[in-house]
Amino acid sequence: MGNLCCIQVDESTVAIKERFGKFEEVLEPGCHFLPWILGYQRAGNLSLRLQQLDVNCKAKTKDNVFINVVAFVQYRALADKAYDAFYKLSDVRSRIQTNVIHVIRAGVAKLNLGDAYERKNEIDKAVKDELGKAMSDYGYEIVKTLIVGIELDGLVKLVMNEEYAANMKAEGEMFRQIMRAEGDAELKCVRGFSENTMSAVPSSLMRKKFFPEES
Repeated sequence: MGNLCCIQVDESTVAIKERFGKFEEVLEPGCHFLPWILGYQRAGNLSLRLQQLDVNCKAKTKDNVFINVVAFVQYRALADKAYDAFYKLSDVRSRIQTNVIHVIRAGVAKLNLGDAYERKNEIDKAVKDELGKAMSDYGYEIVKTLIVGIELDGLVKLVMNEEYAANMKAEGEMFRQIMRAEGDAELKCVRGFSENTMSAVPSSLMRKKFFPEES
């Protein structure tokens, strides 16, 4: 091909064209000629496909309970901002994860444990809004965010289970003590009734019952 070099740019992808190490233009999908002898080269490719990132975040509620929040983010690079997407960030996924964790922790810190479960849609909206603003400057669109799970942190769950078991044991012991007390009271009542009944019977009738030959 002489002094010409042909490159192929795949569908849903753009290529970054440079000349002598400086940005020249964004190449659309298709076949392009880059005369390398004149200093042109492909600096790299940028995918425009939809991508997904799962984020696990530990956060503390307003009432000091640690929870684990699981979220996923769908995002993609914008063709009209390919320069920003290619040059401004070296690790897009790490930047998105950092922003998501920051927004989740800030939102959860304002809520009690029960409210965190009930208002997770609000947390989700805050993540999408804040993340959308932050990543737009880097040439990325946040398509969708979703809080897919909120659960107690493992250590918190263990402590709560131990407290629950201890409470159940204490309640069981209390129940047994109450039953014993009620049983003792009932037994005393029966004994008292029997003694009172016997004392109320005339002695003459008692003698006739037990010594009939004296009648």
